[in-house]
Amino acid sequence: MSIRVLIADGHPLARIGLRVVIDRAKTGIEIVAEATNGSEVIDLAEKIPVDVFILDVAMPIMNGIETAAKLVKMKPDRKIIIISLNDSRALVENSIKSGARGYLLKASSTEEIVQAICDVYAGRFYFGPLATNIIIQEFIKQVHGNNKRRGVMEMLTSREREILQLIAEGFSTKDVAAKLRLTLNTIHVHKKNMMQKLDIHKQADLVRYAFKEGISKL
Repeated sequence: MSIRVLIADGHPLARIGLRVVIDRAKTGIEIVAEATNGSEVIDLAEKIPVDVFILDVAMPIMNGIETAAKLVKMKPDRKIIIISLNDSRALVENSIKSGARGYLLKASSTEEIVQAICDVYAGRFYFGPLATNIIIQEFIKQVHGNNKRRGVMEMLTSREREILQLIAEGFSTKDVAAKLRLTLNTIHVHKKNMMQKLDIHKQADLVRYAFKEGISKL
């Protein structure tokens, strides 16, 4: 069974080059259609069966990322590979957000191109080495950011979190003291400690922090 592929690129030589590379590989991958812009891709997608779309990111009329997003909106399980001259962080991230399952450089080897098509066709993801590195770096950044956020939250004691929630919900210092059966001085000490830990200097900012962190949702 062959894998039916549509290739879209505004430059004829780029399309010819990709077709030649795929045809020479003799792996059962069949180029069933070609397009010069995103609008043509959308039209062809409604007329012929395509297993994998290979879209140039810089196509005219509707670029590859916009086209990918529209294809996925029409049919969520569409399998798309974005191909580009470079793999900047923005292009990789926007390609993923559009619903593309693969990202290749135009300078990729025949083996990489064939592997990408086969992987995406099989329901997997394929990103070239540099694009993969960008994804991993972003993931690590998010993990470290979340760990840092948890570290700050863990600095607050359960009593401080309780007081912060009540303050955020609009209770005065006097009301908080009465509700928790603590002295006014104790509440003031807890507030001072919280502000020092969180590097916050105004009660209004303390309240905003509580909303941001989900301590209070009023």
